[in-house]
Parts: sequence; structure tokens; C-alpha cells
Amino acid sequence: MMIRYRNFFIIAIAALLMPLELQAQDNGVESLRQTGKAFAAVARKVSPSVVLIQVEREAEAAQVSPFGIPFGDGQQLPFGDDFFKRFFGDRFPDMPRFNEPGKKQPGRQRSVVGQGSGFVFAAAKPGKKTYILTNNHVVEGNDKISVKFLDGREFDATIKGTDPKSDIAVIEIDASGLPAIPIGDYSQLEVGEWVVAIGNPFGLSHTLTVGVVSAKGRTSLGINDYEDFIQTDAAINPGNSGGPLVNLDGEVVGMNTAIFSRSGGYMGIGFAIPINLVERIANQLIEKGEVVRGYLGIMIQPLTPDLAKSFDLSTDKGILVAQVTKNSPAEKAGLKPGDVILNFQGQPVSDTGEFRNRVAAEQPGSKVTFDIIRDGKQRTVSVSIDKLPDNKQAAQEESQASDKLGITVQSITAEVARQFDIKPGKGVIVTEVASGSVAMMAGISRGSVILEVNRKAVNSAAEFDQAVKSSANSKVLLLVRDDDVSRYVVLSWR
Repeated sequence: MMIRYRNFFIIAIAALLMPLELQAQDNGVESLRQTGKAFAAVARKVSPSVVLIQVEREAEAAQVSPFGIPFGDGQQLPFGDDFFKRFFGDRFPDMPRFNEPGKKQPGRQRSVVGQGSGFVFAAAKPGKKTYILTNNHVVEGNDKISVKFLDGREFDATIKGTDPKSDIAVIEIDASGLPAIPIGDYSQLEVGEWVVAIGNPFGLSHTLTVGVVSAKGRTSLGINDYEDFIQTDAAINPGNSGGPLVNLDGEVVGMNTAIFSRSGGYMGIGFAIPINLVERIANQLIEKGEVVRGYLGIMIQPLTPDLAKSFDLSTDKGILVAQVTKNSPAEKAGLKPGDVILNFQGQPVSDTGEFRNRVAAEQPGSKVTFDIIRDGKQRTVSVSIDKLPDNKQAAQEESQASDKLGITVQSITAEVARQFDIKPGKGVIVTEVASGSVAMMAGISRGSVILEVNRKAVNSAAEFDQAVKSSANSKVLLLVRDDDVSRYVVLSWR
């Protein structure tokens, strides 16, 4: 009897739970259905503002290469050579390239067509024209640019302004009343938030892909001179460049720019320029025709734990000044190589890319303050920001570096200076680097100039050897110059 009642009880409970399980399944399906409708709503709202950009230029026909690739030779790439190299890299070194200095091949002229994406921008003063934003690498160097909207309308476009340092360009068309995408608030964008990329991958017009914000503030990737990327796993492929990355409210939060890939296609990591940076640069290009950036005149590098110890610092927070340009605002203010910048305008600094962006955003003529550490003492320095000269590029430092280190150095005599095409004077020059040495692993190269060992100048091979031999703890701190760029390097051996 007890067994009969127990079985009845179990059956009754199961009967009661079954509707709840079915309801949960229905709720799950409905939730997915609503998510899909949200993406569809974004597509309806944003797609009319997104354009397919087609570019064309005249290029000399290259000689036929013996190395075949799936797209044919370098003159037949469906998205243009710039697109190919940006997404695939120089994986085919013997393949003919467009506009490669010193390697033009004789032959007849032929048209080369490329594609990308863009979106209508609500400029500060649009006037009677419509301004469209895209990447500089999409339109740079082309003879003809055209844009095509979702409804089939096509327009010829001209370049209003470009900024290669950030890879942002503004093109314009003679039309008005075209819908602009609302500008979102990048500061409110959160990691994990849904985002939608819309563009023309591989020429497939107005393709929508969905993902999340994987990270913010990605700098020092080596894609552009000035970087502050949104990382996303929304699929981005060749042809997406210049298209919008939007939130679920249909507001643009970034411009799709590049991908990380070993194959050339989507591998789950894409990068977009934040819309706050895009908007600031676009307005300058429209209103002034150029981008004005602040300039200090210093080369900087991360303050690693090894470098912090070498400078007898109790912290590895901050960034290290590796070089100060002559007659620059930094030199006039008294900044010196070896100074450690702790904060800028009262805000802590630890990332070199972020610091470069913050300086660039300052208006020329404005006064800024730094807290620095020099010789173990903290002090405040005030600097008057100048305008970044046109010929100044944000340099990327490279490390360089007795027998213990695996290098041979020479004093810089007049003959040596002529041999290596450098100026005679201070430092010693690296003439050989042993394979597999700590110097080689540190990236040291023949022709590098070593200026200091453990904060003391070395102007002969003998001085260099003595300084290395007297180093404690089998470790040296070097100040190295390569192509007029200096940085500190810590090398150690056992």
C-alpha cells in the first residue's frame, strides 16, 4: 500500500512539473526570438546609412610571378593589394606588389579595383554635402571613389581629408538628406555588451555580424600610430574596413578597422576605432582640413620590473623617458632621458599608447604638468605643448645590445662611421651579434649604437667591456640608439 501511494505521489509531482518545464522551454525560445528581433531592428535602422565603397586606380601591370596564389597575380586581387597585405600580411614575398618603392615593373597600365565600407556621419557643420567616414587605407591613393547605398543609389565621392596616423578618412558626395547613424557614448560601452558590425565583407553588400565587446583600450598593437581599439568577436573580414560597429540602440560606437588573423580571414578577434576618437578627428578634417595634435618631443617605453630595479625604483608604475628631442617642448622644460613619468595632468600613466593619445589630444599652446621621478626624487614639471610637426611620427622603439652578451662592439671612428653611415662621436657600435645569444633574443642588431652602460656613458670599446665586466648580478642596463631612436634595455646572463 505504501509503495502504491509513493508511486502516485511521484507521478503527481511529475505531472505538476511538466508544464513548468515546457513553459521554461517556451520562455527560452521567446527570449531568443526577442534577441533576434533586436538585431533585426538594428539592421533596419542602420543599414540605410552604411555604404559600399568601391575604389579604382591605375597601376602598371606586373611581371608574372612563378609563385601562384588563389587570387592570381598581384594585379588581379579582387580587393586590391592594400587590402591583401593588411589582412594576409607579406606571406608571399615574391608576389608582385603595387606602388612598392624601387620595384615597379614595366608594362601597360590597368585598372585595379578595391572595396571597403563606410557610413554617413553627422558632422558638426555638414553644409550641403554629405560626409561619409571610412578608413584611410580604403581610399588612399585611388583615382576614383564611388559609394553605393542600400537602396541602390550610387554617387561619385571625393576625399575631404585623411589622417593616416589614425587610419581615418572623410569622403564627401554632392547629396543631402541622407540618413546619418546616431553617435553613441563610447564611455558607456562595457565589455561583454552586444555589438553589431555592418559592412561589405568580400564585396557582399550590407552584411550583418553579431558579437560582444571583448575588450576596450587596446593600444600598442602596431596597426596605427595612435591606437585605442575596441576588440570584438563580431566577424570582421576584408571589405568590412571603414564600416560601423553599433550597439543595440543602433548607435555607432566604433569604426571597424583590422583583424588579428593567421589565415587572412576571421579568427574571432577584430578591432574598431572608438567613435569618440573618430568623431574628433573627422570634425577637424571637415572644418580645418587637417588634424592638429599636441607634441612633447620625447620617446617613451614601458617601465618593466627589470628597468624599475635598474633605476632603484620602489615601483614599476609609470613610463620611462628614453629620448628627448633637441629644441622640443620637453627639452625646454628640462625633461631628460631616464626620467620616469608617474602621472599626466593629475592622472596616473602606465600605458605608453594611452599616454601618447592623451598628449596628442592636448591643444598646442596649452600648459600641462607631469609628476616625474629623477635620481630617486619626485618633482613636478610644467610643459607648454607644441603642435606635432608634419614630419614627426610616433616612433616604435627597438631593443639593441663583451662576450657575455654575445656581441662585438667597436669605437666609432671616422672610418667606422663612414662604413655604417652614422655620425662619429658618442657611444660604441655593434658590429656582430652571436646567434642564440641573449643579445639576439633581445632583438639586438648590427649597426646599433650603445650610448650608456648602467647610466654611465661609454665612448670606446674598452670602456664598454669594462662597464659590462663590472656589472653586478650578471645584469646590465643599456641605453641604445637605433635610427635616431633611443631606449633603455636590461640584459642579463648566467
